[in-house]
Amino acid sequence: MSGKSPAIPRPGEGRRGPDGHLGYLLRQASVSLRAAMDRALAGQGLTSPQFAVLTMIVAYPGASGADLARLTFLTPQTINVIVRNLERQGAIEKTAHATHGRILRLSATPRGQALLKRCRARVGEVEAGLAALLGKDGQRTVRRWLSAVPPGKSRGRLRQN
Repeated sequence: MSGKSPAIPRPGEGRRGPDGHLGYLLRQASVSLRAAMDRALAGQGLTSPQFAVLTMIVAYPGASGADLARLTFLTPQTINVIVRNLERQGAIEKTAHATHGRILRLSATPRGQALLKRCRARVGEVEAGLAALLGKDGQRTVRRWLSAVPPGKSRGRLRQN
């Protein structure tokens, strides 16, 4: 063996392109999207995970930390850190559940809603660039396909419904 490293193709080329493994290509796209979102959110005081959590809190006011973990695919521990940081920024507030006092319901403050609006505009530019790669028909197909993928509790098997 020569000890020389193999030439690694750039994203979109070789096995990192259309002939690559589907799971790898999804991961590659996810990492690329995350990096673009982080760049878009730079200077706004939010990370991509914080943006996702604040988005879900605005979409589902009164959601609990456990609800947010399921909605954002983050661990409960990560949600706790994010919630503490968002609360410290004045973006969200907690209220006790009416009958289950240990469950805290989360809602966005006016400050949090304004922050999300600014961040949504920046992330919207990233998503518009992504959508432009697909066109309207392609975008509809990809959205339908991605939303049909079941949650990750299938023990390695994905099945059609």
